Amino acid sequence: MENNTVACVLKFFIGSTDQINQEPLYEYIVFQAKKKGIAGATVTKGIMGFGASSVIHSYKFWEVSDKVPLVVELVDEEDKINSFYETIRPQLETMKYGCLVTLEKTNVLLYKTGEKRMFGM
Repeated sequence: MENNTVACVLKFFIGSTDQINQEPLYEYIVFQAKKKGIAGATVTKGIMGFGASSVIHSYKFWEVSDKVPLVVELVDEEDKINSFYETIRPQLETMKYGCLVTLEKTNVLLYKTGEKRMFGM
């Protein structure tokens, strides 16, 4: 992806306990995006939210289960994002719980790679 290009942000609004194939859904999405060469991915943990089920989920420090909202954001060129979404859409449609997926156009002002860090150095 180049600097100063028009790209897209694909967002998945899901729950932290959602799974696909006994794997956390957020991990599945990020690892699949990496395999497909998507430029970037970020998972953000929310403290409160609700969706189509109208059940409010929130973080309370005394609760055992940590069922909170998550947002997974992927950024890349529009054709790559659309292609990626079409590859995982069938799995999302078979999930027991709901999710919301949105697509937004964005302007990439800077996309700079950094040096890889060596742990322990």
